[in-house]
Amino acid sequence: LNSNTKMDPILDSIKLVLEDARSFTNASFAGMDAASVCLITFGATVLLCSIINFLCDPEYTLLERMRTSFFKFVKSLPPVKKQIQAKKRESVVEVKKAFEAGHSSSKHPVFKELPKKSMTPAEVMAVAADYKAASVNWTNGSVSGTVYHGGEELTDLNAKVYKEFAWTNPLHPEVFNDVRRMEAEVVSMTCQLFNGDEEACGCTTSGGTESILMACLAYRNLAFDKGIRYPQMIVSTTAHAAFDKAAHYLRIRIVHVPSKPDGRVDVAAMRSAINKNTCMLVGSTPSYSHGIIDPIGEIAKLGLKYGVPVHVDACLGGFLLPFMEQAGFPLEPVDFRVPGVTSISCDTHKYAFAPKGSSVLLYRNAEYRKQQFFSYTGWCGGFYASPTMPGSRPGAVIAACWATLLHFGVEGYVDATKKIVGTARKIKAGVQQIEGVKLMGDPQMSVIGIGSDHFSAYRLADALKEKGWSLNMLQKPASFHICCTYVHTQPGVAERLIEDIHESAAALLKDPTAKDVGMGAIYGTAQKIPDPTIVDDIAMGFLDVCLSV
Repeated sequence: LNSNTKMDPILDSIKLVLEDARSFTNASFAGMDAASVCLITFGATVLLCSIINFLCDPEYTLLERMRTSFFKFVKSLPPVKKQIQAKKRESVVEVKKAFEAGHSSSKHPVFKELPKKSMTPAEVMAVAADYKAASVNWTNGSVSGTVYHGGEELTDLNAKVYKEFAWTNPLHPEVFNDVRRMEAEVVSMTCQLFNGDEEACGCTTSGGTESILMACLAYRNLAFDKGIRYPQMIVSTTAHAAFDKAAHYLRIRIVHVPSKPDGRVDVAAMRSAINKNTCMLVGSTPSYSHGIIDPIGEIAKLGLKYGVPVHVDACLGGFLLPFMEQAGFPLEPVDFRVPGVTSISCDTHKYAFAPKGSSVLLYRNAEYRKQQFFSYTGWCGGFYASPTMPGSRPGAVIAACWATLLHFGVEGYVDATKKIVGTARKIKAGVQQIEGVKLMGDPQMSVIGIGSDHFSAYRLADALKEKGWSLNMLQKPASFHICCTYVHTQPGVAERLIEDIHESAAALLKDPTAKDVGMGAIYGTAQKIPDPTIVDDIAMGFLDVCLSV
């Protein structure tokens, strides 16, 4: 009784407000016909819904959409649009000139259409040799990453295996049971290396990007099954761009959290970013940019606490990690020994030395893997099912990967890890002794990131380019890296790089404020442009040139 008595004044106030609203509405529409009232009501409802959708968009924050709309408007202004198009054309012309200069000495015309007459194998190989002559010489160890072994014996083995399985296709396992078995064995061997139990499973893919894409697809679909309409993944700012690509393709919201000064992801920031829509957490082992290993154990604890899958991106370090301890470089566990880790991507075409187009994606159990599978049994062409993005796949690449794993074995990979990581440690120690340059964090594996607090790191990279090095430029912050491979373990390569860095840094310290030139100027300018889509347009222009003759 007392409770009802207390509520009476509140109810009376609500009734008065509703009555006033009714009176105001009636007065506002007085004299209008029914059709007008309906149209105004409909228009007001549509407007209100539009405002709510704009303010509460689940995929992009209000600030992100306001920023996008603003820059879209600015770029549409005739003077700005004209200037952007002119800069894009200028960049395209420069890239095209560089490509044309690369094959200016070619003895053969550009093939814009099929030749009128058939060519003999000898004639085709002559043209191929002519094209190859224009490529950069990577065999002397002057190129960062790119080629991870390249030995003659391994090349011959891969060529022989490829020839035997050139026409195979895993899409038809009933025909090519040999390749089916090889793929299953590649996955099994890799699962064992990452300490998976009897439930661990996986698949092969065409590369790290597809492995990451499929993991993101699995966790997005798992989120859909849980009733999450707008899934989001949480990654470090140092995570590979393939996660942004997956987010773009799969309509997953991607949240980038900062890394600490040492380059490792800020786990506290990751924890703060988790919400009801979070479908996956990501850690890198190591990161592409500076070779830093994220605290996988701490990330996995977050995953267990909040019930979120954790993906370990070991695409780069995958076939170094399992052998680091035996090679004399022990690390904290980052594989399935860590509770909470649910998937791992590992490129076999990097430090497993398999041919390009080969990667492995592992899951803790088949329930996760099932989420990436596709099956359509209602097709008039029969039942259709595929484990990854493509339908047909090159069985020869799988066969060559399988052959490479057998060829090296544990013994071979331990030896390779000793040489590669040993070379990286030698470069790391040498760089630490050079005045004017600094390491980016504390790299433990094969990638050494280099920057400077005294002059532009891009100027140093350009100076090294003049000395014949092809290194990877990085941004945010300005830096570059050397990704050590088996090619760099040749005698004298590490010493030559250290000496060239020392000489170039000493010269730059004499004029530390000089402006960037070449690619350094492009990267420096790109970081100052507030709208990244402008740089995207230029990058897409580069792709247009790459795909034109």
